[in-house]
Parts: sequence; structure tokens; C-alpha cells
Amino acid sequence: MQTLENTSRRSFMKLAAAAGGGLFLGFNWTNSSALPVVVEAGQVAAGSVNFNSYLSIGIDNIITIISPNPEIGQGIKTAFPMVVAEELDADWKLVKTVQGNLDSGAFERQVTGGSGAVPHSWERLRKAGAIARHLLVEAAANRWKVPALECTTDNGKVFHKASGKSLTYGELAEDASKLTAPKEVKLKDEKDFKLIGKSVRNVDNHNIATGKPLFGLDFYREGMLFAVIQRPKAFGFKLKSVDSKAAKAMPGIVDVVTFENSVAVVGKSTWQVQKAREALKIEYEKQADLESSEDHNRIFAQLMQNGEGTVRRKNGDVESAFKNAAKVITSEYQCPFLAHSPLEPMNFFAHVKEDGVELVGPTQTPDRARAEAAKIAGVPPEKVSVEITRQGGGFGRRLSADFVTEAVHVSKLVKAPVKVIWTREDDMTGGTYRPAVRYKFEAALDKTGQMIGYKLRGVGMNAGNSTREDNFPSGSVDNLLIDSVDHKSPITTGPWRAPITNFLAYAEQSFLDEVAEAAGKDPIQFRLELLEKAKKKPVGEVKYDIERMIAVIKLAAEKSNWGKKKGVHQGFSVYFSHRSYVAQVGEVVMEKGKPVLKNIIAAVDCGIVINKSGSLQQVRGGVVDGMGHAMYGNMTFKEGAPDQRNFDGFRLIRMNEIPEVDVHFVENGISPTGLGEPALPPTGGAVANALYKATKQRLRNQPFIQEPSFKGIS
Repeated sequence: MQTLENTSRRSFMKLAAAAGGGLFLGFNWTNSSALPVVVEAGQVAAGSVNFNSYLSIGIDNIITIISPNPEIGQGIKTAFPMVVAEELDADWKLVKTVQGNLDSGAFERQVTGGSGAVPHSWERLRKAGAIARHLLVEAAANRWKVPALECTTDNGKVFHKASGKSLTYGELAEDASKLTAPKEVKLKDEKDFKLIGKSVRNVDNHNIATGKPLFGLDFYREGMLFAVIQRPKAFGFKLKSVDSKAAKAMPGIVDVVTFENSVAVVGKSTWQVQKAREALKIEYEKQADLESSEDHNRIFAQLMQNGEGTVRRKNGDVESAFKNAAKVITSEYQCPFLAHSPLEPMNFFAHVKEDGVELVGPTQTPDRARAEAAKIAGVPPEKVSVEITRQGGGFGRRLSADFVTEAVHVSKLVKAPVKVIWTREDDMTGGTYRPAVRYKFEAALDKTGQMIGYKLRGVGMNAGNSTREDNFPSGSVDNLLIDSVDHKSPITTGPWRAPITNFLAYAEQSFLDEVAEAAGKDPIQFRLELLEKAKKKPVGEVKYDIERMIAVIKLAAEKSNWGKKKGVHQGFSVYFSHRSYVAQVGEVVMEKGKPVLKNIIAAVDCGIVINKSGSLQQVRGGVVDGMGHAMYGNMTFKEGAPDQRNFDGFRLIRMNEIPEVDVHFVENGISPTGLGEPALPPTGGAVANALYKATKQRLRNQPFIQEPSFKGIS
């Protein structure tokens, strides 16, 4: 059986040196102003130089970069080397990427979450490539005895046009390694980019398509054991007793152990431990109130009316504005809990030894995994190594470390290397869910249709602050009050793709359409008027970029031919999240008396697009994810237990239900901002507003398919 290659920083350095030397650039990921340093091949091999990350150019012309951030499908392992290769003028066919393992001394923000990897590393990566190029040019100029200014680079070579000479980067690598890196280097102008902005295949595509062992579930080590965990079957229960006699007697079972609130069955194969788990006889006892979905509705209603809220933002005299209003619009919106449902269920490998812990697996937060493992094993964090595998989706679920700590507990108890594997049912019933939330909106209009007052209360289940109080329309309304109430539920919750805004954006944008209709205004024009007010006469601090938001609104209106298509019902939505701006127009037509969603047009401002192909897929994937969960996703509970256990009960969007998604990027030349999450939040609002135009029925609760007014989409 194949095993994942363990590629540590030291392993990489030794391999690179063994390849015959060349140019090794250690560049600082933690400081965008830090410059790369030239390192002799011998120094790298000896590990005598403490660098944060390394770019190498071998004499075989291969350019290698370690990518520290976990890859969960967002394309970071392709985007990072593209940035370096652009400034380096490299031959992309000769660029290779190596997944870096956890090294908090070398890397900063070694996390996948919040759509922040590219914004964090953009300048660092560019400088690494630019300085490498500078050194190679200088090496060529010295060899030819010509001014460096007369030399140019392209496709992995240095050229001297006057003499017709050229040398490959591999031929110059040794000479370049002996030069001193400059303190300052000029970066390319955007107009000179040759690779950035083009469509490039993901660097792992071939290995994925051919079944290479890249993922955590692929990891195997001779002699390791497998484990499945039996967790309480309902939230609010604790373990009372276990009878494991029958399970222990089954073939291949090594042990049954208990820890915290769980029971682990450990054996020689996944099939054997899963079958043995069914033979366990476990008693639980209640330790908290058992909540059902009916309880949640009652709690929402009570807290919405009487809950003591935490004021998140207040501007002006809200009470007077509503008292003197010519018209008041009030609506409530509600969303359910949702499972993350990554294609690859949770899994992790741990080996607790006397002198440390070895971890291998898919995690979005390797540093958190290390810290938790160190506590359990009773060793310093530096004694815990974390090898990061490629991940079959995360959507925020792998920001947690519960599946990691399970593996550590079991390995410590059985004194052997163990791989814990969750089934799909484990993943859906014992997981960490998107919080259920209800919002109440109120808007006050004067006689001219101007919005003079705005109120929002968010009530969430373990949601913390269920609002984003500084997002639009804050800053554009004279009298505004936003508060939140949080209910502490035994049901575990956590970040879910585009945390909070994944539902809040839909609710806000749907409500703004309601207000625009009450004011007798076009939905887009209504929003533009508010933004113009925020620009000319801001109310309090405006923490979003007004011009960027206006730009995506106008681009979406232009590309969708807003309001000018006969027989097409259009719905609009716009949102700012993770430093980026996305406006969307949903288009619905009526066919045989039913609304059919035909198209979603998305206008995206994420700054400079690095990989056009990857970026298009991120936007389209976010739109499909947002639409699918808004229409179909639902987790319900009965006495603390999830009703949905697998995909036969948890509805996902189907291929034939996906509309065309037309994506347009704003070209403004600013440094890249987030893209993994920002396309999801506006989708629900665009779809709901388009459906309202077609049916005159407001959809105020998700999933749409369960709304009485929803007639279904063909």
C-alpha cells in the first residue's frame, strides 16, 4: 500500500542539496518587508541556517517552493507558486510545490480559514521571486561581463539581446548562490504579468485524478491501528457505563478504551472496529436539558421579544425616528443548524511516544492540533510534530481539533500509533454545526421614502455575535440600532463557510428589498442612494469600502442588463465579507406555472486575480454552496439527537438544479483580498429576491423548500 510522503523542511533541504546544489533562497513569511537571503547548498543541507521558508532553483532548472498553508481545495498550493514564478519569470512547467508541515517558528498564520492566506503572503511571495530573479540576472551579467541592465529574463532564462547569449536559471544557480541579495528590489507592474491572471491547472490535479495518496484518509503506516469512536447519541448526555465484553471478543479487536465522554474501539481494520462498535452496550445519563427543534422556535420567540441584548452599534435617536416615521417595515428571518458535510469525513493519525507526539492528517489549524495534543500527552508543544495532508473539504469544520484530540487520547491509552476514522453518520451526528439564528429587522421611512431608521436584533444558538454591525447599511442610516442575544445550547456549533454572513447576508439583502419596495424604489437604486449618503455624509465610522461596493453593484447591473429583460424576473444582492465585495443577480423565469432559476450573474472585487481558473471555481462553488444550502439544507433535532444522519436525510443540491453562473471580476489592480468565502453570502438573497419577483411570495426562512409559499424550482 502506498503511503504519504513525509516532506519536512529538513527533508526538503537535504533532498535539494543532494540534487547538486544550486540557489537556495530562505525568505521570511512572517514579515512582508523581510528580504530573502542567499544560502549555500551546503549550509542548507546542514540545517545551520534558520530560515522561515525556502525557494530553491536546482541545476536541473527545477524551481521548488514550500507552501505552508493547508490545502483544502481553495487552490493555495497553486496560487502561492504562481506568485513566485511570476516575479521570477520562471518556466511554469518546471515549478514544483511541496506542502509544508507545521513550523510556527518559520511560518506565520499557518491556517486555512477566513480567506486570508493570499492577502497575508502576497508581498512576501513576490519579493522572494523578484530577488531570485535579480540574483540570476546579476550572475549572468558577471559571466558575460555586461551591465545587468542589458539583461532580460523570460521563461526560466536570462538573455543578453545584443550578443544573442542566453543561460537557463539552472546554469546560473551556483553563481547566483554566491551573490549578496539586494536590500530593495523592484516588483513587476501589473500590466507586465505573464502568469498571474491566467488559467492554470491545480498542481495536484494529476495526483488526485490518478488516485495518489494525498488525503488524510489515504495515510497508512505499517503497524498502525484503526479506531472508531462512540460518542453520545444526543447532545446533553454523558457516559455512565460501558459493557465491551462482546466487542473485545470479536476478530481483529485490540482494545476498547474510554476517555472523557467517549468510547473507542481499536483494532486492525476499519471494518472490524465498525462492526465491533455495534456490539457495545452503553448507558448514558442526562447532564443538560435536551433540546428539540420545537424548543428552538420557542427560545427564539422568547429571546427575540424579551432577551437582554448586547448592543453592537447605535447611531442617532432610534426611538424618535421610529416614532415619527411615515411607514415602518418589520420582518423576521430564520435559518436552521447545518452540517459542514465535507466529502472527506474527519480522520487523524496520532502516535504518542515517551518523548513526544507525531500527528498526521487533514487540519485547517495545525497549531491548534499541536497545542491540544501537547496538553493531553503532557509534553511541550515543540515535542509535537504535525504533518499536513491535503484535505477533502473543510468549510470550517476542520478548524476544530476534536478529531485530533480523539486520536491522541486513544494512542496514549493503547500505547500504539492509531488512526481515528469517522463514518459519515459520525460526521453528521457528532459534528460541529452552523449555528441556528433568527433575525428581526425594522426600518423606518419618512414621507419621501428615505430610510431614516434601522434596527436589527440577532438571536443565535451558540453563535456569539450573530450580527456584523459595521457592515452595510451601517454608516448610511442616521438612526440605527443593532444588538444580539446568544442562547447557550448543548448542541455544538462552530464556523461554517463565511461564518454568520452565510445567512445574515441573505436576511439583510432580502429585507432591504422589502424596504425598497415599500419606498417605491428600484432595489439597486435604493442601495446606491444609501451608499452615496454614506460617502457624502457618513453616520459614524464606515468600515467597508464604499467605492468598491458601488463598483460591483454597477458591474452586476451592467452584465445582467438589469431591469431590461422581458419575461425574466431578477433579484439583486450585494455583500462585503473577508475583505472582498460580491454583487449577484439571480434570474428566474416561469415555466408551466413554476419558477425556474436560470442564471446567477456575479460581479466580484477580490483585487488582482491570481489564477483565473481557480478563482472562477471558487466563485461558482461559493454560489452553488450558498444556493444549495439556502434552498435545501436543514438539521433538526429531537431531544438533543439529530434527525438527519446521512445524505438520505440531509438534502444537498443536485447537478440538475444548478443554474448557469456567469462570473465577472473587477479589474482595479489592488492587492488580492479574500475569495474562498465571499461569493457565498450574497447568493441566498439574490435567489430569494428573484423568486419573489416571479411569485410575489417572500421567503423568510431557510431552507426555502420547506416554506409554505415555495412552489418548487424545476
